Amino acid sequence: MDYEELTRALKGALVFFVPIDMMSAMNAVIEVSNLHVTFRHGKQVHHALNDVSFNIAAGTTVGFIGPNGAGKTTTLHILLGFIAPDSGSASLLGQDSRSAQARARIGYLSEHPECYKYMTGREYLDMTAKIFRIPKTERKERITRLLDEVELTNHADKRIATYSRGMLQRIGLAQALINDPELLILDEPTNGLDPIGRLKIRKLIEQLKAQGKTILFSSHELSEIETVCDEIIMIANGRIIRQGPVSELVSETENLEHYFLEALQQEQTA
Repeated sequence: MDYEELTRALKGALVFFVPIDMMSAMNAVIEVSNLHVTFRHGKQVHHALNDVSFNIAAGTTVGFIGPNGAGKTTTLHILLGFIAPDSGSASLLGQDSRSAQARARIGYLSEHPECYKYMTGREYLDMTAKIFRIPKTERKERITRLLDEVELTNHADKRIATYSRGMLQRIGLAQALINDPELLILDEPTNGLDPIGRLKIRKLIEQLKAQGKTILFSSHELSEIETVCDEIIMIANGRIIRQGPVSELVSETENLEHYFLEALQQEQTA
């Protein structure tokens, strides 16, 4: 093809280039931009979040880490629509995080799952499924499958009041999955569990990851984060101080715990 033929071909085609950062944003399941949150206690002012921004791409498992009081819970509560920021924005799956459309497509497991303990596990999942208006025939099949996935089939018809801490976490995860969410937000899912309980929750998260779910995973268990997550977002003093793939941030000669402590020390001396 000579120059004139190439020119004619280009004139007849729509040619454009999309910057890499724009492509990333277009593929983002979570978009957080310039969040600011201030809490006031009498005359005291606490800046819980200060210009927090990050994106999470579809199909990614991201560990959200930081010391106590860093701003993790505040960020998650904004994403879940529990509180509104003073300024900035947050969207889930292209919708404002406070919209019913966004919340219908996510699953959430809190650090301390609050269940109706007089119900059985099966009854609790059935009630949750009704909230999402899942048809009766589909509800039964889905509940049976989820109970099997979280290894609670043998305890499905026992009252939740009799469940151990690990079982409570697993029934909580089952309810977070009842609507087959595109995005999962997990807040300290292994907190307080014994090694066997943590292993079971990790196995479930790895299964969800293999299914292509997008997962935001907040935890103090850095070994769990390092094992399960593709990327990390580290927050301290209400600001994002590190973010990126675990494989790029943490060298082969160190672990995530060492990297985390070093990053915090640098933040404190900056």
